[in-house]
Amino acid sequence: MTTTVAHGGATDSPYALSHLDALESEAVHIFREVAGEFERPVVLFSGGKDSILMLHLALKAFAPAAVPFSLLHVDTGHNFPEVLEFRDRTVAEHSLRLHVASVQDYIDDGRLRERPDGTRNPLQTVPLTDAIRELRFDAVFGGGRRDEEKARAKERVFSLRDEFSQWDPRRQRPELWQLYNGRHAPGEHVRVFPLSNWTELDVWQYIAREDIALPEIYFAHEREVFQRSGMWLTAGEWGGPKDGEAVETRLVRYRTVGDMSCTGAVDSDATTLDTVIAEIAASRLTERGATRADDKMSEAAMEDRKREGYF
Repeated sequence: MTTTVAHGGATDSPYALSHLDALESEAVHIFREVAGEFERPVVLFSGGKDSILMLHLALKAFAPAAVPFSLLHVDTGHNFPEVLEFRDRTVAEHSLRLHVASVQDYIDDGRLRERPDGTRNPLQTVPLTDAIRELRFDAVFGGGRRDEEKARAKERVFSLRDEFSQWDPRRQRPELWQLYNGRHAPGEHVRVFPLSNWTELDVWQYIAREDIALPEIYFAHEREVFQRSGMWLTAGEWGGPKDGEAVETRLVRYRTVGDMSCTGAVDSDATTLDTVIAEIAASRLTERGATRADDKMSEAAMEDRKREGYF
């Protein structure tokens, strides 16, 4: 059988992979590579769309066997209730083991202090790094993608962390031909990003293709919100709204999900996968750039946190 080559080097072969198939194949390869190289990997799982996609890919990578990793969530205490409910339901459905590191526990015993702005997202670093050290995880899967934020664009797929869980961009290793170097000294670990080359649009197109269930928060719904720093935030006990911040009911959805105190909703009438995909295709702002206050603290906010051990 012969195949013809079209302009730009693409083939007409019926065996050529679509771009979603290629991304899926790469991610499956990464999961299997980690299973072969490391002793105690763990998947960061919050119940958000990227971690749900990661789990779906992990299930595919090892089917019909069980996923050979446990899950880890750093719970800020300010998470969206519907996302936590989805997290627990998913864990039960697949008979997975979930470790939860609680920011609230650290505040209660004095190891951490509340921030003046009320956000707990930056407080996740210490519980995360403590859990990695205490549970002796040597590889930690994260759902970070290069299109989200410029510091994440610097990450390799295998990103080495030192014995203090800190990231040094100068220690990054080349990854030619999808060859990954998992070598690390005792006490060090590797953060692994199987979705590095995906975009937000890729994620949603794949979710639609695979019919992956998501929390309803990602679709347009009526919600009580108030405006702060140009974002629609959900009212709650975390510290909002303040005097002068009026609560109103709006039709909104969330593009990304983190701490309620720093994750903004966007006005939207997208109630289906097709309309969400059309909305994202027309957007000129990244999901974190549009809706994450924690990334707007400074020009290098994310990179500074990653250097300290944040994911």
